[in-house]
This record gives sequence, structure tokens and C-alpha cells, in this order.
Amino acid sequence: MASVRIPYNRIASFTLTFFLMFALWIIFSGIFEPLFIWMGIISSIIVATMCHELLFPHSRPIYFRFVFTFIAYLPWLLWQILKANLHLMKIVFHPRMMDMIDPHIITFRTPLKSPLSITAMANSITLTPGTITVSADREGLFRVHAIDKTSAEGLPGTMGKKIERVFEDKSQ
Repeated sequence: MASVRIPYNRIASFTLTFFLMFALWIIFSGIFEPLFIWMGIISSIIVATMCHELLFPHSRPIYFRFVFTFIAYLPWLLWQILKANLHLMKIVFHPRMMDMIDPHIITFRTPLKSPLSITAMANSITLTPGTITVSADREGLFRVHAIDKTSAEGLPGTMGKKIERVFEDKSQ
């Protein structure tokens, strides 16, 4: 009987998908009873078995680096979201709110080229209160609406550099 050989990339893809799904299960359920933990493990195995090639199609060891750099990016993004919320709250509660609102459409080009990094940049901008990505094309051209000049000043700024580092997206 011939042995079945599973390629490394399928194992890595399955493993990454399983841990991602299980982490999301734990975060979203917030219940740490043994029954729920086992239900999370079983559900994560089922999802990882059926969908691992969709999430990580060509799994390589670089994905592990990507996961860790992306996780390191999230606290920075959450901090930017918090700062933008405080700034927006200052505008909303200011007695002369209408004078402080000064909408801008900012157009800029980033060196990002991969669709995933451009999407991550667009979503990160939109997640930050006071800014909305109007359009982003395949060439890295962004149009962003900002509620005031202060919100517009930081674009593309550090966010573009951090996303470039996470996705290792080097323009050719």
C-alpha cells in the first residue's frame, strides 16, 4: 500500500486557517467553558478542512511572518482609530462645529501594487473615523474624503509604510 504524501504547503495552509478560525472563535464567543472550547476546535477543524486553500492558497513559511507582522500592525491601527475618534469627538462637541468641518478630497498615489495591500490600505483609511476611501485603483491611486484638514494631513503617511512592510509590497 502506497503512503499518501501531503505537501508542506497544504499542512501550513490548514494550520494557519485552523488557528485563525479558533482565535476568532475565542474572541467572538468569549466563553471559556470546556464544551464551547471543544465546539470551537471542531468547528475550526471543519472550516479549515473545507476552506484552507481559499484563505492561504499558496501557503509558504512567509505566511507565518505575514501573520505576525499583521498582528503587530493591528495595535497601531487601533491607536490611530482611537486618536481619530477623539479628534472627531472634539469637532462634534465643539460649539462652532460647523466652522471646524472643512471637507477635503485628497488624491495620492502609494507604491502599493498588490490588490490585497491596496484593499488593506483602503479599509484601514475607512476604519479611521473622519476619513472614507472614495476610490482606490490597481495602480495605487487613492481618493479619500476627509472631514477636515487635520484628518487629511496624515494621508498617506505612516499607514502606507506600515502596510507596505506587512504585505512586503515593493513597487517595481
